[in-house]
Amino acid sequence: MNQDPIIKFFRGTGTDHAGRRHADILAWPDHRLESVHDYIQWLFPLRRRSGFNPSAPVLTPETIEAFWWDRDLRDALLAGFRRMAAFYGFSIQSFADGEMQLDPVQDFAVRSRSWLTGGNHNFLRLTRILTSLRTLGCQDEAEALFDALDLVYKRNRTLIGDKTYGFWSSAVRRR
Repeated sequence: MNQDPIIKFFRGTGTDHAGRRHADILAWPDHRLESVHDYIQWLFPLRRRSGFNPSAPVLTPETIEAFWWDRDLRDALLAGFRRMAAFYGFSIQSFADGEMQLDPVQDFAVRSRSWLTGGNHNFLRLTRILTSLRTLGCQDEAEALFDALDLVYKRNRTLIGDKTYGFWSSAVRRR
């Protein structure tokens, strides 16, 4: 398992296909997160190969199990979740009872201009994030993100569309 490229990437001992470390990507400014398209498959890996980035590895049953059992791996995944939540214009509130909530930041209207447009590629990224979080043992975070997206959808139905909303809903609800 120590040779798994996903595990190495999340532990900070390996790089993605372009030689970038996990921490490097998390430090990128928003404009770079928006303009570069081959990192999201590493920050939020899935069981199926990416059609856009075939160089990104896929989750194996052993990799998934490692995330479920290893808090450090999940913490690294959640660091990516926090960075992308900020990119999308959400702040994360954690409560004493363990509950979590994502709220739009004060300048959400400005921050969301880069992604809250019809047919935007970030809708696919959000589906990937939801699916990866759920698959790798972070269901509560996936549900908190979905709840925030649900509110955005209700205010922007024509931009997001029912099909995209259905993908988001399925990504969180699938077991």
